[in-house]
Amino acid sequence: MQSTGKVRIPEGKKVAVNIGVDFDAASVWYGTFGQTSPAYLARGEFGAEVGVPRLLNLFEKYNITTTFCIPGHTVDTHTKTVKDIIRAGHEICHHGYAHENPTDMSYEQEESIMLKGLEALKRVGVEPVGYRSPAWDYSPNTLKLLEKYNFKYDSSLMGNDLHPYRPREVNVDFDNGNTFGAPSHIIEIPVSWYLDDFPTQEYVIGGGEGLRSNVEVYERWKSIFDYAVEHEKGACYILTVHPQTIGRAHNIQMLERLIRYMEEKGAWFTTLENICSAYEESAN
Repeated sequence: MQSTGKVRIPEGKKVAVNIGVDFDAASVWYGTFGQTSPAYLARGEFGAEVGVPRLLNLFEKYNITTTFCIPGHTVDTHTKTVKDIIRAGHEICHHGYAHENPTDMSYEQEESIMLKGLEALKRVGVEPVGYRSPAWDYSPNTLKLLEKYNFKYDSSLMGNDLHPYRPREVNVDFDNGNTFGAPSHIIEIPVSWYLDDFPTQEYVIGGGEGLRSNVEVYERWKSIFDYAVEHEKGACYILTVHPQTIGRAHNIQMLERLIRYMEEKGAWFTTLENICSAYEESAN
């Protein structure tokens, strides 16, 4: 049985909200889509040069401290922007090196990338306690590596939607049913494609819809938050945005509208690390 928990919410608040920023820049086009053309790279550059400053200004306006998940390649390419994020007091989370999907990697390949990302973050003075997998995917070795390198939390999986839990290794058996290993000491702070800006807003020729109305996105994000407030005690609401996507003029205004709404309804805007620290195991 899944080992779930609740988040200790400060007095007067209703739901822990993390506006997680996946600052991928060019690496998402390399690692996920295999694109190296100047046109795609310019979209990553927009995220660094325009999107991040807009987000930092928005977070400062509403006194929000949150988590930026940053690949090592972004650290090495846009070092000044990353340092601006750090100076603003935001948490930095490990997010691979060049947004590589680890699913089919060997243990040695995945460990090498894990270390490369850690080294890049160390160069800007960061020792991360959390990890988010590029493409939100795992290999059979990912959890072992997170445990080996003493991460406190992961935010990549979807075994729950509004409550943290402890992930387990899955032993796949098509003939007899899957079995699960023991719960990890890692705390999983779950994500959801429904709470991600990229699928509906970032157009990819031949590979992604994009260009959907952000009114539709706003209503979905608001509805999920409302359910958490009304039905789930000690819940966490984990939003994922990308500077090159949410930083567009129409989307940054939509995000501000959502922030104002959630603030009025009792959102506790915080980091993934704080949500991890506030985790309490539920009695089964």
